[in-house]
This record gives sequence, structure tokens and C-alpha cells, in this order.
Amino acid sequence: MANFGYKKVLMLVGDYVEDCEAMVTFQALQAFGLTVDAVCPGKSVGEICVTAVHDFKGHQTYSETQGHNFKLTATYAEVNADSYDALVIPGGRAPEYLSADESVLHLVKKFADSKRLVASICHGPLVLAAADILKGLECTGFAPVKPVVIAAGGIWKEAPCVQDGNLVTATAWPDNPEFLKLIIKALGGKIHGSGKKILMLCGDFMEDYEALVPFQAMKALGYQVDAVCPDKRTGDRCPTAVHDFEGAQTYSEKPGHDFTLTASFNEVETESYDGLIIPGGRSPEYLALNEKVLSIAHHFAETQKPIASICHGQQILAAAGVLKAKTCTAYPALKKHMMLFGANWEEPNPITKCFTDGNLVTGAAWPAHPEFIANFMALLGSSVKF
Repeated sequence: MANFGYKKVLMLVGDYVEDCEAMVTFQALQAFGLTVDAVCPGKSVGEICVTAVHDFKGHQTYSETQGHNFKLTATYAEVNADSYDALVIPGGRAPEYLSADESVLHLVKKFADSKRLVASICHGPLVLAAADILKGLECTGFAPVKPVVIAAGGIWKEAPCVQDGNLVTATAWPDNPEFLKLIIKALGGKIHGSGKKILMLCGDFMEDYEALVPFQAMKALGYQVDAVCPDKRTGDRCPTAVHDFEGAQTYSEKPGHDFTLTASFNEVETESYDGLIIPGGRSPEYLALNEKVLSIAHHFAETQKPIASICHGQQILAAAGVLKAKTCTAYPALKKHMMLFGANWEEPNPITKCFTDGNLVTGAAWPAHPEFIANFMALLGSSVKF
């Protein structure tokens, strides 16, 4: 489990912040051992910010659909900025209106003046420009932000990620791994035990966060993550699903990001991988009918290589016959199904709780990602030391 709390990061979000630019950074940094407080002007701990899924589908600009609800973990009005080591500003549409808030600009200047890390992605540099902290500094962002950055005296760089002293900037959510890596470096962190190969079993309508968060977090640590899907090849895409908890008797669903595969399923050599990730969502129920998928799961179980499976991902492990006598959890509605396959069920109470039994890490849903990723890192022999 991550040793939360060694260093503290403040994340500034707002309504229609880009979904995974907020959550990937929020959950990955916690998995790496940091405390992260997410705040929004005018809102308190426990309230939500609506997020936006921005994607690139061949139009002249990004598309937008509504994403997950992002729950705030601290109250903006009560924040003591002096107690944090870094400030992170995700992109999306939120930075546009946040850049008109004088209290936000004062907060940003305070971090910059004290030479603490300020990290911003996509449209986030709009806030930095309005706070007048970019003069003479190299930075990047989503391309249409360029004129504002230059007008604010910044030195625009055509690069996915840029670090200039205590300022780290990135272009958009596909660059999250390098963005996270630069944040770790700027905070004095050292990554240990990386350089291994991870296989990730993907499918159409896997859960958006449950694919992107572990995928990008592990890449940030220096792992090669080969994301594959039956009948698809490198560069093909899987549509994802945004599953959220909005007061109905089960989760809601909205369209998520398109996930680009990084390897071809029919070329997988299972023996060459050091660990396996199985996201949840709706894809596991049909992937569990694929004999090669089941043989892959069986190989990792038989050879005692680390397996990290979350939410409905355990449907694949159950069908592969590898859960018998294993202590595990899953999405709560699967309890009886897991027990039918001989699993020793553990209640995910709270929903953020994960369980490790030998080489197997299981979680119930995406809110468990910080512990889920941290436990998987431990099995792989990885750590981040600050």
C-alpha cells in the first residue's frame, strides 16, 4: 500500500475540467505515495465537479461529452497554500473561467513566487498566463493556448511536455505519463524497479478510468505497457465507457475516451511479460468467452506473475478457473458469481479497499485505484522514493 502523505500536492479543478487530466494525475500521484488535495473555488470537500471527456476524432478541434463526477477532497476556502509542495492545474474548459478568479491567480502567484512546483496541462496554462508567471519561461499546452502564452511573455515550445525550473507543462491527456514523470522528478522523486513489461487485456467498452489510469501510471514509472484486444492490432482503438455512481441502483454509463492499443493481440508472447492488468467495465463479460484470453490469465496465475484486476475484470479470472480459494473482491454485484467459482469473497468496504493474495491484487471499482496501483507496484518490486 502507498505511504500516503510524505509530500503534499494541491490540485485546482473546476466544472468541466478534462476528465482524465484530473483523475489520472490525482490517483497516480497518490499511488506513488503523495497526498493530493483536490479543490475548486466556491465548493467544499465532498462536493463534485462535472468533468468533460475531450477526444480527438478527426474534427478540426476536440469533441466533448460529459465525463465522471470528480469528488473534491478539500475545501477551497480553507486551503493553507503554505502546506503544499506543488500545485497542479489540469486542462479542459475549467481553466478558462478559473483564470478570471482573483483568488485563484493569487494562489498561483504564491506557489510561483516561493519557487514551488507548478504543473499544468492542456488549457491549464491559461491560468498561468492570467497570473502573470510565464515571463521568460519555456512552456507548452494545447495548441490554441499558444497566443495567450506568448502574450503573457512565455516562450512557447512545440513539445509534448516541457520543464523550465519549477514549471512543468504538457499538451494534453495522451501526454500524462511524461507529465507525471516530470512532476516526480521536480519533487525530488526517484523511481525504483521499473523497466519491466506489462500486458493489459482490453476490450470494447472497458471502463475509461480503469483503462487509462493504470495504463498511464505504469508508463510514467517507465514500464512498457502493451495494451491488446482480441481481433485488433497496434494503433486500433477500443471505445471506453464512463461508469459512475449517480444515485441509481446501479452505475450509469456515458461514452469515454477512445483508447489506442499499443500492441497486436495475435502477436502476444505471454512468457515475455512480468505482470498483467485487467480493467473492468463491460468488456470482461465477452472477453471471458475468448479461449486465448483465458489461457493468458491462466499463464500468469500458474507462473505466479503479478495480476491486477479491477471491477468486472475478475469475470475473466473466474472463467479461467484461477480464483478458487483466492481471497479477492470485485464489483459488489459480482459477489455471488465470484463465490460460485470458489473465491474467498472480501467485502470492498470502503469501495477504495483492495486485497492482495499472493500474486493477485483485486479492487472493486475505479475509486480504489491509488491502493490498487500501489499494491501492484509492490508485487512488481517498484517504488517511488521522495
